Amino acid sequence: MLLINESEDAYAGENAAQVMEETLAGHMKLIEKLTETGVDWSGNRLREAHTATTLRYAGEDAGVLHDGPFAETHEELGGYYIVDVPDLDAAVEWARQIPIPGEGAIEIRPIWPEDE
Repeated sequence: MLLINESEDAYAGENAAQVMEETLAGHMKLIEKLTETGVDWSGNRLREAHTATTLRYAGEDAGVLHDGPFAETHEELGGYYIVDVPDLDAAVEWARQIPIPGEGAIEIRPIWPEDE
């Protein structure tokens, strides 16, 4: 799974529409490449961080609901791709093609196979 962490600030200000248009064009280009090369994939854009709800556990409690993502960073999870590729090197190559305006990071994490 390729988790897209980016600053929502990149989409604010007077150039917001242009940044969004360019970023979406980059995603469309990536989707086209994934499809053309036969990589099985899925993904989605997520709503803004302020729409998140976090269920946080500490010790034995039943979980406390909080408004917001409460990430320990200024970057927020903005979306994801799930790509079915043979190894980490292939996942890294696809992750490098994900457009990030401004600062951000792509977390690459294997999905636990259903048969294990």
